[in-house]
Amino acid sequence: MEEKKSSAFKNAVTVLISVAIAGLFLWVALRGLDFDKIKHSLQKANYLWVLFAAFFGIAAYIFRAVRWNLLLEPMGYKISNSNSLWSLSFGYLMNLTIPRSGEVARSTALYGVEKVPVDKSFGTIILERVVDLVCMGIFALLTLIFKYDALIAFYRSATKQKNEVAEPSTSNNTTYVVVGCIILILILFLIFRKSIQRTAIYTKVLDFGKGIFEGLKSIFSLQQKGKFILLTAGIWICYFFASYLVCFSLPETSNFTPADGCFILVVGTLGMIIPASGGIGAFNLAMKFGFTALFISMGKDGIEGGELGLAYSFITLPLQIIIMLVMGLISIPMLAKNRKI
Repeated sequence: MEEKKSSAFKNAVTVLISVAIAGLFLWVALRGLDFDKIKHSLQKANYLWVLFAAFFGIAAYIFRAVRWNLLLEPMGYKISNSNSLWSLSFGYLMNLTIPRSGEVARSTALYGVEKVPVDKSFGTIILERVVDLVCMGIFALLTLIFKYDALIAFYRSATKQKNEVAEPSTSNNTTYVVVGCIILILILFLIFRKSIQRTAIYTKVLDFGKGIFEGLKSIFSLQQKGKFILLTAGIWICYFFASYLVCFSLPETSNFTPADGCFILVVGTLGMIIPASGGIGAFNLAMKFGFTALFISMGKDGIEGGELGLAYSFITLPLQIIIMLVMGLISIPMLAKNRKI
């Protein structure tokens, strides 16, 4: 009973911190801008392009679900693509409540319908993140080649805003504290290693780590490497079009090039990494910086770019959240129907 109360308290604190982070970033993003201009941009937007973007957003779910199946095959688990899709969708839904909880929720949901051990499926999810990081690096490299001036402008804009919100020394002190805590934990572990190794929790953590390692190794045993590469490319092409096509909905950004689309994808992905509820605030601020940088690199007004970046974010982010909600809510009865006792 006490354990459940402690877990509920931790979850509540996590949600509150996440909401606070979202609120802070949203406040920073919105201050000093002309809301009437943003509202006007949203009113004259062509939302047919948003529907096209939604199609690619959902397609990315499907490609990712099929790819997950390929990663589980080398460990002897052949799961249905539908159960993979609904487990994935449920995980994304959980991310809207408690940031970064979706990975565990996704593995737990899959265990309920396919009996794949949580540690092994969790290992493949970590592997997915590594592969996604590589793909993100490819888009970042393309952006560096074709939009170098915009990246420099983005960095300067973000750095300027950061300096206004917090003193640089605060960031440095936090780094020292984190590094110091890690060193202290390592020293304590070495001193009490034998006692710790005899505990049940150590055995459980070790077994969980072994399961994750087995999941990570699965990429070397893939039977369909070509299909895996094609699905990975498909996922990120879908991400690109899901973000780029929204630009055509706004008259002022309808002339953006594919290189501009790469830049927006990279900046948006960086914004979504921050643990704010549903990316709210962090994504909006990233788009404000990103569009400001793009407009400056084009010789246009940076303030106008920031306003259009927020208008863009107020279209794209709700679209992403709606897809997560719809797919996630559908997943609940589907997973319940397919659950194995």
